[in-house]
Amino acid sequence: MQNLSPRHVRTEESLRLGVEAGWYSTKVSGTFVSGPHPTEAACRTRIDEIDPPPAKKKR
Repeated sequence: MQNLSPRHVRTEESLRLGVEAGWYSTKVSGTFVSGPHPTEAACRTRIDEIDPPPAKKKR
């Protein structure tokens, strides 16, 4: 299980990092895992595909 979160990279920062501006899924360390995505919702959808939330246990 990875702990991924969405992160928005603005144009100024994208030029410094050498990536496109947009939403990226990132690890806790700051490493980009996927992206750029056009919206935060699209990024969260991709995070759920890469690292699905834990299934609820049935009792």
